[in-house]
Amino acid sequence: MDFAPGDIVFLKSGGPRMTVESVGERHMTGEPGVWCAWLEQVGSKPVAKREVFAPVTLKKAEERNQPARTAGSYF
Repeated sequence: MDFAPGDIVFLKSGGPRMTVESVGERHMTGEPGVWCAWLEQVGSKPVAKREVFAPVTLKKAEERNQPARTAGSYF
């Protein structure tokens, strides 16, 4: 895996930019995982979200100001 805590990543299929919290093996399966956090707007409040992703589904953002991709956009 080439991800490290603090990296900004996004799903290859689209979605918001996320911050990598940690990288390692998933407890139950032993498969590699990347723990990510991001903010999602719910009504008028930003809500912190967290999820574990397979490394193959993620791509590093090349710079901090790189916009998030939306489903169906390619570059």
